[in-house]
Amino acid sequence: MRSFEIAPSILSADFTRLAEAIAAIEEGGATVLHVDVMDGHFVPNITIGLPVVKSLRAATGMTIDTHLMISEPGRYAVDFVKAGADMVSVHLEADVHLQRTLVAIREAGGKAGIAINPATPLVSLEEALPYADFVLLMSVNPGFGGQRFIPTSMDKLRRLKRMIGERGLATRIEIDGGIDAENIAEICDAGAEIVVAGSAVFGSGRPTEAVRELIDRATVWV
Repeated sequence: MRSFEIAPSILSADFTRLAEAIAAIEEGGATVLHVDVMDGHFVPNITIGLPVVKSLRAATGMTIDTHLMISEPGRYAVDFVKAGADMVSVHLEADVHLQRTLVAIREAGGKAGIAINPATPLVSLEEALPYADFVLLMSVNPGFGGQRFIPTSMDKLRRLKRMIGERGLATRIEIDGGIDAENIAEICDAGAEIVVAGSAVFGSGRPTEAVRELIDRATVWV
């Protein structure tokens, strides 16, 4: 059986009640907390930064998965590890020195991830893939929550799984965007091991039950 983890995204949570939200998803069985960092430049939105990650680290023992949707991520990636992030992903579209950044994240004690946008071809990953602990495949264009899953992402997910297998790598696959109870089983069957869900968890108003349902549907396939 493959490893599987659900990673609720706090972007969709009520920021005035984050502690309650974290407790609710932990009760439901979530093991990873997904944190979207946006700078208003690489993506057209601004969210949170280092102080919030530091506060989250003090509030939970969950794995903190920080997705940097920012320009020049190499300048800040290690700082997020120092703030308490366990996983840090940077966009290959934003980092001209991607290999160096991935190595720096690892040397700081974090898991290094490559995030890739829907229209970016997988061939762009080839040289950096051996330096990554995981790949974050975007199944929506990053910047906003609540978007619909891009159907062609399913084939891309399968091809990424095959690419990793052919190279004999242990790189995990994370996917983010438009995932809910209706499509999570097929997504996991295609190769996803860490599934980010925002609206599907917090949009219902019952995050504990929503996490349990996603896990139940996903684990049929893993």
